[in-house]
Amino acid sequence: MNVVVIGAQWGDEGKGKIVDYLSSEVQKVVRFSGGANAGHTIVDGDKTYKLHLVPSGIIYPDTVVILGTGMVIDPEALFAELEELERQGISWEGRVLISDRAHLVLPSHRREDIQREEERENPIGTTGRGIGVAYAHKAYRDGVRLADLAWPRHLASLATEDQEFLETWKDRLLPLTVDLASYMHTGVPREDERVLLEGAQGALLDIDLGTYPYVSSGASCSGGALSGAALGPGDIDHVLGVFKAYSTRVGNGPFPSEFDGRNQDGLEEHIRELGREYGVTTGRPRRIGYLDLVALRYACRTNGITSLALTHLDVYDALETVTACIGYETDHQTLDYFPASIALLERARPVTKAFPGWQRPLGDISSFEDLPREARDYITFIEDYLEVPISLVSVGYQRNQTIIRRSLWGEK
Repeated sequence: MNVVVIGAQWGDEGKGKIVDYLSSEVQKVVRFSGGANAGHTIVDGDKTYKLHLVPSGIIYPDTVVILGTGMVIDPEALFAELEELERQGISWEGRVLISDRAHLVLPSHRREDIQREEERENPIGTTGRGIGVAYAHKAYRDGVRLADLAWPRHLASLATEDQEFLETWKDRLLPLTVDLASYMHTGVPREDERVLLEGAQGALLDIDLGTYPYVSSGASCSGGALSGAALGPGDIDHVLGVFKAYSTRVGNGPFPSEFDGRNQDGLEEHIRELGREYGVTTGRPRRIGYLDLVALRYACRTNGITSLALTHLDVYDALETVTACIGYETDHQTLDYFPASIALLERARPVTKAFPGWQRPLGDISSFEDLPREARDYITFIEDYLEVPISLVSVGYQRNQTIIRRSLWGEK
């Protein structure tokens, strides 16, 4: 079975924890898009792992992890990450593969990325790691794929700096390279194998479906899993969307449910500290707002999400009231949909609905039935609004602080 896991907001939803939790039951994890601009944090007992390129399943010794076709990979960042995992006791030899069709991030890409961001009148908020530029050169059809490393004459037109960079890394990259189309469709029959397809960022940052131009440069929607993992539509069994009990965003761009200086009696700082809402890659404090059910419903519909994982529910443990955004008010109308117009989204103000809080810790609860009634009612409202079931609920950072309501490995 093949299960796609994507972020259903603007990234940082807790995908790393969810994929890590599910990886104990799978044989392969494929990261299908993005680059080192993404960040996943995994907490396992007293150890914390911070991943940017390597799929979250690497923590399990019998799981093979694959960097897919839709990724743009900085070799320097990749091997620094693998060396850090080794230092933390994680053996990766023989378990890390890279699609031969994946593109590489070059030194010139990083330099151009920073320069373009500095020159913009309205900066996007890029991490400056060359991701967008690498994707641009992919579209220009002059990018470098891993397969090209075996044929140096194809690289002769590159700048000297980039040629020397590739020469430095090619002998470490080529042994990890695999023809992903062959690899994914041979060997163990699909019905006897469990595979996770792991996305980066979130659906609202997708280049086509997100808040363009304030988006990532890759396909962070479920559709990207197909080309990124060399699969067809009929190969996908489930799409799991991960979302937080509130909303966050890093960088610029419209954010209708953002607190944005409104008097929240310290709620924004409460969420930021308990939720550790600082970027894994940049360290920047994330912007924070109410759970935006309008945007989340849009993500569910446009990604074919079949079930959801709710994370960070425990961040609300001490609150008397829990609030969600259920619509937008603009100058002349009320909206119940997520518009394409950035101008409209920037003027939108949240229409909210308040729910009673549960005011008790959830971290030790292991079944849905044992959650406080207020928490169950909140979850039920979200399900009814979205018309999508919530299969997993995370009530803490630890792997075992996860409530399973429905198995992902059953029938479609």
